[in-house]
Amino acid sequence: MSVARTIDWRLYVVTDDVLLQGRSHREVLEAAIAGGATVVQYRAKHASTRQMVAEAQALRDLTRRTGIPFIVNDRLDVALAVDADGVHVGQDDMPVALARRLIGDKLLGVSAHSLHQATKAVQDGADYLGVGPIFATATKPDAEPPIGLGELRRIRQHISIPIVAIGGINQANAADVMRAGVDGIAVVSAVVAADDVTAAARQLRALVSVVQEKAL
Repeated sequence: MSVARTIDWRLYVVTDDVLLQGRSHREVLEAAIAGGATVVQYRAKHASTRQMVAEAQALRDLTRRTGIPFIVNDRLDVALAVDADGVHVGQDDMPVALARRLIGDKLLGVSAHSLHQATKAVQDGADYLGVGPIFATATKPDAEPPIGLGELRRIRQHISIPIVAIGGINQANAADVMRAGVDGIAVVSAVVAADDVTAAARQLRALVSVVQEKAL
């Protein structure tokens, strides 16, 4: 069994340096983990490499202490420098097959916006997929058009590796997303931008857990 299948993907929280509201990545993710985040990803689009390494190292220390899988967005060099559990790449980032060779047996996540992209990512060595955006989102200005729940279900029917859905997911729609058969939800603003990060994470964790338990 692959390592990815043993991970609890229910609540995957992604940081964003624009949404921190003066808080550090560590402060936000520590609060998210306290609320039930099961996987965390460090994403900092506007930081220097030196800053990213320092911030990622602090998060690596936190996630080791709490036993939570730690993923770095895009930057394989940063992920390897701090010995993160894995890296997540998008369609415009390093090719999946090359990333697979470079990171060895670390987790490799890939963003997919269609069944074709999802299938190709699996063939090239992805351990899990971030599928979306499911709904419209302002978190990524360059985001693809929303694919909706119907396309998410279709991808789930054809893909066997873990899938986390992302894009515009919040307390109002998280249960519907989970009913599409995914392994979890990935959220950014719904947790990171919340005044009470721990409470926001706790609410989402409860919502997805109820749906998952009913499906068992």
